[in-house]
Amino acid sequence: MENKNLGIIIAIVLGLLIIGAAVVWGSGGAGRDLFDKNATSTPSNQETFPIRPISAEDHLLGNPEAPIVLVEYSDLECPFCKNFYLTTKQAVAAYPGGELAIVYRHFPLDGLHAKARVEAEASECAAKLGGNDGFWAYIDKIFVVTPSNDGLDTSLLPVLAAEVGLDRAAFEACLASGEMTAIVEADYQDAVGAGGTGTPFVIVWNRATGEQVQLPGAVPLSTIKSTVDAMLAASTTQN
Repeated sequence: MENKNLGIIIAIVLGLLIIGAAVVWGSGGAGRDLFDKNATSTPSNQETFPIRPISAEDHLLGNPEAPIVLVEYSDLECPFCKNFYLTTKQAVAAYPGGELAIVYRHFPLDGLHAKARVEAEASECAAKLGGNDGFWAYIDKIFVVTPSNDGLDTSLLPVLAAEVGLDRAAFEACLASGEMTAIVEADYQDAVGAGGTGTPFVIVWNRATGEQVQLPGAVPLSTIKSTVDAMLAASTTQN
């Protein structure tokens, strides 16, 4: 009888352990890395993230003097990034007074998307040849064409460059030279150093107060707006 009871107790304990492990795994706990990230939680405040300051070298969409800047570290083959890219453009348009700008930086997840890094380098060649407008036109094109998850045929990269008005031969020479490798890698290391583990990795930065808020992945427009509005209100209060 004692052996039978002991067996029942052991079975119950093992069952509880299995259920507990399943709950931890299913909730994104230890042992599960999130890379391409849809929204998973609410925005998190942190005093500062060690990302490099915004400069004239950045790819900026919107008002260069905007008090609030959304810095996005993105992967051109990430499906969540593709959706979030459209959301960020809508967010800029939602502030016609120029209160919000977007800064785009590269975070190619090589383990998931083998083509993302060369696409990032291609976009830097577009920036070299076409300036800030050329850069944004080019990634617009990539996000339209790629089905994501390494679905883009990289032989199309020069074709897309020509379609947005860039010199194809100069673009091909730039991409073949490898001269943009260091720029993309610097962005990647910046994201990793700030704690980025997946894409999109997004920091909203209040230039007036220094406050920074990390958004948890590809959040909806409403979350961006509520974060920006709170920052603008805080700036008004301090003034």
